[in-house]
Amino acid sequence: MSAAPLVGYSSSGSEDEAEAGILARQGAEGSNGGQSPVPSQRLPVPDSVLLMFPGTEEGPADDSAKHGGRVRTFPHERGNWATHVYLQYEAGEEFLDLLDVLLPRARTYVPRLVRMEAFHLSLSQSVVLRHHWIFPFMQALKDRVASFQRFCFTADRIKIYTNQEKTRTFVGLEVTSGHAQFLDLVSEVDRVLKEFDLTTFYQDPSFHISLAWCVGDARLQLEGQCLQELQEIVDEFEDSEMFLRVCAEQIRCKSGNKFFSMPLK
Repeated sequence: MSAAPLVGYSSSGSEDEAEAGILARQGAEGSNGGQSPVPSQRLPVPDSVLLMFPGTEEGPADDSAKHGGRVRTFPHERGNWATHVYLQYEAGEEFLDLLDVLLPRARTYVPRLVRMEAFHLSLSQSVVLRHHWIFPFMQALKDRVASFQRFCFTADRIKIYTNQEKTRTFVGLEVTSGHAQFLDLVSEVDRVLKEFDLTTFYQDPSFHISLAWCVGDARLQLEGQCLQELQEIVDEFEDSEMFLRVCAEQIRCKSGNKFFSMPLK
């Protein structure tokens, strides 16, 4: 089986950044009686104002050693907020028990696999919003999905994914029922992205829950015999058909260090 392109992840684990909207710069032009223009002085911002928006402009320095060797594919730019729309999967005890069986088996083929800390299904690529567009974007997204009906889906097929740069590999559970509803939901999200001149989702997405990841392209080790063994574990695991069937009740969006929830109807 060939690896599918990864949905919603970049090589940094943050997100690929793309300029969102057009920033207008206003300036004053004119003469100054033949004299050189007086340089403008930037007044210090009071601490009381800075503390109102912690972390809104500056980002941490890129240090791959702090995030498992992942390499950022873009430089941090002041005022750019990496943004991602997704459905969160709340992992229950049975799901975690399944992972406790799956991952040791997968690590016999790729020992460097790392378990995901949280679980979700992407509804957008990772894009970048300027800070002043965050709340208008969230409001537009909320309005767009407000009338979308809740639905249930099943994710029970093991599949191997890579990101676009082939610098990270993921073991995931692909959606096998509810795919049509996901496509309809993504179309609503895409409409909002288009309004803000942002990149829309993939043309032929594979909706999935990522379970574990590693640096590099590990498809050769994970596909074939390993993939077959992992699928057998899922198929034979007690009650897997129940806890791998999920009801989608809300979508979420992360922009920088801010999180937003938008309920479905």
